[in-house]
Amino acid sequence: MKIGISVKIDVTKIDKARLYVGKKGTYLDLTTFIDTEEVDQYDNHGFISQSVSKEERDAKVQTPILGNCKIFYRDDTNSHAKRGGEYSEGMAQAKEAAQGGNFDDDVPFAQFMRGEF
Repeated sequence: MKIGISVKIDVTKIDKARLYVGKKGTYLDLTTFIDTEEVDQYDNHGFISQSVSKEERDAKVQTPILGNCKIFYRDDTNSHAKRGGEYSEGMAQAKEAAQGGNFDDDVPFAQFMRGEF
């Protein structure tokens, strides 16, 4: 089965100390929990938060919820592809962002990401 998921996060809640530099860029580890059967009051299927290490999990450290996710596409093996109303909106936003050129100027840590800190 294939599932398409639309993700929205509030970048102002990112703990910048958790950003790390790798071979090909600056990264942030995220975790999401998705319930494919249930939705919340806003039709979200799950949430996104910053990942924690095993030691932090053992110490019960919790990071803030950065955002939510919705399933916008589901290709069930027993049926034809199904698309919800969120599909067209989420895909249109992703396409607009991808074609919009340099869209990270509004991101609070964009200067850090470009090495201008």
